[in-house]
Amino acid sequence: MSDPTDPAVPEFESRDPNSPRFWDERFGRRFTPWDQAGVPEMFTRFVESRDACNVLIPGCGSAYEALYLAERGWPVRAIDFSAAAVEAARVQLGAHAGLVEEADFFAYAPPFSPGWIYERAFLCALPKSRWQDYASRMAALLKPGALLAGFFFIGSTPKGPPFGIERDELDALLSPRFELIEDREVTGSIPVFAGRERWMTWRRI
Repeated sequence: MSDPTDPAVPEFESRDPNSPRFWDERFGRRFTPWDQAGVPEMFTRFVESRDACNVLIPGCGSAYEALYLAERGWPVRAIDFSAAAVEAARVQLGAHAGLVEEADFFAYAPPFSPGWIYERAFLCALPKSRWQDYASRMAALLKPGALLAGFFFIGSTPKGPPFGIERDELDALLSPRFELIEDREVTGSIPVFAGRERWMTWRRI
């Protein structure tokens, strides 16, 4: 999620986004250009339109949305495999810090059956080689009728993260086990995602 030719970008040792160390370095040095530092409007509108349900947030980063849900009585669990990200999230959540866990999404067993898994810069943090694992794990965690909903970063990128996905690739990835029931243009994106985000709601078939 950075341009290595930009002089404002720090030098990092880790170049592998599959490793927690990659993200630990960036959180540790406060270089998080993907962090909105707040709760997106489309997220709040989605929450306000629905009854509370169990929510899982993988790759939670600073977990602003987890705090928003917890304060409104929604059962939520936020996870990240970066210890530095988890530390940042626990600071954000304060009294609700116990809702954040250091865990690998692909091996994690949540303490509840999610009614909604929130997608926010998680898929685009994964190299293409992990996309099928993402789709399979989402399908395994969500029962029929449950939702995978949030922000999807559309359009290929020469390198990443963020790793953009073409729309037809996303449809091919999810449509075997999910039905797209909502697709909206996103406004107010932060610069790293501007003009490329869609809010999508996919329902488990």
